[in-house]
Amino acid sequence: MANDYMKYVNLDSGYDVTALLGGSVYAGGSMLSDYASIKNGSYGKMMKAYCARQEAEKALVPGDTVQKLTLMGTGADSLKKSAEALSDPALWEKKKMTKRDEETGEETETEDYDWDAITKAVKAFVTDYNSVVEQAGNSDTPNVLRNAVWMTQMTDKTQNLLSKIGIHVGKGNKLELDEEGLKKANINTLKSTFAGHGSFAGHVSQKAGSISRAASSAAAAAKTKGTYTRNGNYADPLSKWFSGAVDEKVGDGNKDKDKNLDAIKQAVDKMEEKEKEKKDREKKG
Repeated sequence: MANDYMKYVNLDSGYDVTALLGGSVYAGGSMLSDYASIKNGSYGKMMKAYCARQEAEKALVPGDTVQKLTLMGTGADSLKKSAEALSDPALWEKKKMTKRDEETGEETETEDYDWDAITKAVKAFVTDYNSVVEQAGNSDTPNVLRNAVWMTQMTDKTQNLLSKIGIHVGKGNKLELDEEGLKKANINTLKSTFAGHGSFAGHVSQKAGSISRAASSAAAAAKTKGTYTRNGNYADPLSKWFSGAVDEKVGDGNKDKDKNLDAIKQAVDKMEEKEKEKKDREKKG
């Protein structure tokens, strides 16, 4: 009778239950093992888990893979550190340095800013910033995108100040550094841009921290839910809305930049509207 039942399940349901139980129903030992699994409830738990996984695969859950989120978090942490390094008061203090004349070999002691250290710190900041913009532009996690959009909007509003110290906002909302322009910049302008909690670097540090926390939170949720699609990735309907809004290609003119910001704002509005609709459905359900 058990054999007839198993045949019936296999033929009418389309699922090969015997394969799930790990053996043929015609093998005596396997039958006893299968019966024990059914009796102690493990079979039921297994089937529920299997069905839950199938349903999860069908669901459209916005998000990124755990690996992708982990990389985003690491990139955001690097940006936070490089921004904090620029805020270090010691970087903007004059130091006693020994300079050697290449022709005469004579050494003289002078007091000046360590421009090599300043340039190195700014270059690291620009590199980390651009990395976060690129990673976030390819993200499908709402909070990562939202914080990245705020960061690029803030940078766009600060571009006049940045241009005075050799930094320009170029294509893809990424920063471009002119080292010669940086070294010719007024030191007080550099300090006001990078040093202090309310500086540009300070605000970027805050946003980098928010992006890192958002990525970590999403990664933890992804590990818990495990809602993978059949392709091994998480479903990404948000990608259709953002279309790389964070790092969208922009021209050199302010008009193109304004268009880009409008597109970003529209993407954020759509995302928030979608989240509100989801919450409303959950309340009604």
